[in-house]
Amino acid sequence: MAEVDGVLDRVLDDVAALLAEATDHDTDPARATPGPLVVDLVDELRERVHHPGKRLRPLVAHLGWSAAGGDDATRGRLVEVAAALELLHLFALIQDDVMDRSAARRGRPTLHVVGAERHRERGGLGDPELFGDSVATLVSDLALSEATLLAATGGPRVARTWRLMAAELVEGQLLDVSHTAGRGRDLTTSMRIARAKSSRYTIGRPLQLGALVAGADDDLVARLLSWGDLVGDAFAVRDDVLGVWGDPTLTGKPAGDDLRSGKPTALLVWAAEMLPDSERFLLERCDAGRLDDLDVARLQRAMEEAGVYRRAEALLRDLLEQADEVLADLDPDERTAASLRGLAETVAWRDR
Repeated sequence: MAEVDGVLDRVLDDVAALLAEATDHDTDPARATPGPLVVDLVDELRERVHHPGKRLRPLVAHLGWSAAGGDDATRGRLVEVAAALELLHLFALIQDDVMDRSAARRGRPTLHVVGAERHRERGGLGDPELFGDSVATLVSDLALSEATLLAATGGPRVARTWRLMAAELVEGQLLDVSHTAGRGRDLTTSMRIARAKSSRYTIGRPLQLGALVAGADDDLVARLLSWGDLVGDAFAVRDDVLGVWGDPTLTGKPAGDDLRSGKPTALLVWAAEMLPDSERFLLERCDAGRLDDLDVARLQRAMEEAGVYRRAEALLRDLLEQADEVLADLDPDERTAASLRGLAETVAWRDR
């Protein structure tokens, strides 16, 4: 990860130098005066990069590379792809926070919230919320652009998989937004959203990318993706569990956010099937976006008592069992097998 951090710093330094060079050519620096609301694009991105989360995606890419017999000749490309994954994840988080109106991420105010507050404090013109959203969107745009350029160093097969992964991620986010707004609630679509916007770009595709960097053949890549999809689905299910019952001191996000926003998760699909009639009014309030804090606490409790939590844990155990069967067919070396099993257990039972 120290090597990944080095690549990220190099990329941001390069962007800063390019922008400075362009500015020097276009204007007289002595006459240019930044206004009270000027935002340093690179500094804002660097601030977020230097407060990383679990750094799961680079680690998964490394496991894919190891499973495919990666060597010193391809290690440098692996590090660059891993750094690209960090930037892509940052892009996704910033935009997800804007779309979900999330106030906190990793225990810190989200970028759009910081931007809106700065606008208010300094008496900016126009709508503070729009200003904050605009700052966040533009900073995340740079993250996506630089991530894509960096990933292209891995070669044509890596670039194609990256392109697919990015498209899946954006499509999944869009489906999430439209399904939430349309009050959609069906299991097939919920699982499709979870795989596209969470599972695939967290586990399956990074595993595939690492293997491709190492030069894996198509058969091994396909089998790794089969394992990655099962573990990625476990990651997404656990994400949904934490979105309802997670401890804010560990997750860095308010508890019950998914209920407040009416996210079309599998858990809410099951709740619609399993809640007693006496508690179903809570789902109606959820659909209407009218849950207050007391309603959220009551719906959390009602879902647990109805067996939704137990059903999620049963699904997690089933996904891990299936993944273990696929892993046995992969037949990796003992060290890689232990690491992959450890990853599966970690993502399925994590508390943050």
